[in-house]
Amino acid sequence: MEVIKTEIEGVVIIEPRIFKDARGYFFESFSQREFDEKVGHVEFVQDNESMSSYGVMRGLHFQRPPYTQAKLVRCVRGKVLDVAVDIRKGSPTYGRHVAVELTEDNHRQFFIPKGFAHGFAVLSETAVFQYKCDEFYHPEADGGISILDNSLGIDWRIPTEHAILSEKDTKHPLLKDFDSPFDFKH
Repeated sequence: MEVIKTEIEGVVIIEPRIFKDARGYFFESFSQREFDEKVGHVEFVQDNESMSSYGVMRGLHFQRPPYTQAKLVRCVRGKVLDVAVDIRKGSPTYGRHVAVELTEDNHRQFFIPKGFAHGFAVLSETAVFQYKCDEFYHPEADGGISILDNSLGIDWRIPTEHAILSEKDTKHPLLKDFDSPFDFKH
């Protein structure tokens, strides 16, 4: 696998080595040994999968301490724009984001460390999205910032009139009204 660094330290894009022939393709979607060597040690404990249709926007979510989550995400069918926003107080990149297109064809994965809000927008007719988490889900620790916060400067590539959000995701605060539970550690 190749690890592509982004403009925010710790947030990386992973491109697997894909072996293709007349039968199709094969790749290792996850290797603990290789992940430890090239990204760092993260012990994943829960895998999730969602299916969504065009225009669905999920996020920007995080889990509050002590149940913070790092995530390794990928799109196994369709196409999504996946985004990580730095919400660590005191971070030199606070409020900045990294966006990456994840598709069934590029097989890219995106690693989002603890201290980031995460969300995605479905750009294809449907998308199946998978993510590995290093902490179990705790509903009482749910947190979020508004996925439609213009101050974040995210081009979701979905016209606002086609955006489909859950009721919960329409109630998250804007970044300027948000008191982050995360501190930046040097």
